[in-house]
Amino acid sequence: MAVSISLPGVLRPYAGDEATVEVPAERAATLGAALDVLAERHPALDRRLRDERGALRRYVNFYLDGEECRRLAGAETPVPDGSEILILPSVAGG
Repeated sequence: MAVSISLPGVLRPYAGDEATVEVPAERAATLGAALDVLAERHPALDRRLRDERGALRRYVNFYLDGEECRRLAGAETPVPDGSEILILPSVAGG
């Protein structure tokens, strides 16, 4: 099976305008591993999700089946087969 990664409209131009990217489950054992596969396919997108050290950017929220990954294990959060990862950048302004 696969893991699906859902992207909001603001990030889609960096992923070939795809709303959802499927990643083989065997390559997506953790959130970080799933992002590695995403980075292989769409390098420009990776710069918006992770910093120079590969850490999750603090203004981007990552959800695994509805649970915020920073409350779990961050990039080391296990990703079960068939899961959905939702990526949402924070919105600022007034």
